[in-house]
Amino acid sequence: MNPQPENIRYKIYPSLLDAFQNYLDSEKNWEKFYGDSDDPEVSEDEYEWKAKAELIDHINRVPFESKAADKGTAFNEVVDSIIEKRGSDKMDIVSIEKDNIITATYKGNRYAFPLSLCNEFADYYEGALTQKFVQAVLSTSYGNVLLYGYIDELMPLSVHDIKTTGNYVSRKFRSHWQHYVYPYCLLCSGNDIHLFEYNVTNFKDTYTETYVFKEERDIPILRNHTERFIEFLEANKSLITDKKVFGGEKDG
Repeated sequence: MNPQPENIRYKIYPSLLDAFQNYLDSEKNWEKFYGDSDDPEVSEDEYEWKAKAELIDHINRVPFESKAADKGTAFNEVVDSIIEKRGSDKMDIVSIEKDNIITATYKGNRYAFPLSLCNEFADYYEGALTQKFVQAVLSTSYGNVLLYGYIDELMPLSVHDIKTTGNYVSRKFRSHWQHYVYPYCLLCSGNDIHLFEYNVTNFKDTYTETYVFKEERDIPILRNHTERFIEFLEANKSLITDKKVFGGEKDG
């Protein structure tokens, strides 16, 4: 199931598969946002073009500014610092107990989180391994693919990914790929952990999405999506400047 990491043709991490999924879903997403409009601000073709451009930028690791994403990164680091009872070398974290908040200053912006929320997450993950790097080789019709990434919180019997969002709807992350990639990587390294949770907050309420990894069902799904992404990579190779995705060690 897990060939040795040699003759690697492609190196892929979960958010690339997420971005590709978003591109594949562009028609459905356009219908969701603009289908009922008599005068949509973007056409369906323009929406698909934008999704493709964002995917290419993601593959090429083009930096982008997103305060929402930075706030999520800051919250994750706050939770990890509480779990590990440490300070942070990534950002300035301050607990202000009289105001019942924890602040994190990241990339010049200060984010404030409810102390109770931070402790709720940290208590839930007590004893977890944080930011655990995993990797595994997936065989495909196009050669061996190295899947890799960092698990937010690894517990003895479950895998957890922290998600922050401004607006939550049920099963929001069902089309994401962490709940395929990370259990597969763990399985290939001898860790038979099938339970995966997205632990979600809008900074007021918390939500949990639970998925159970089933090898006979989910490995073919993962392989199929990965192969479709490879086909996209090869069809758009002239647009891709970051060659690590093609198995290289360095960008360019």
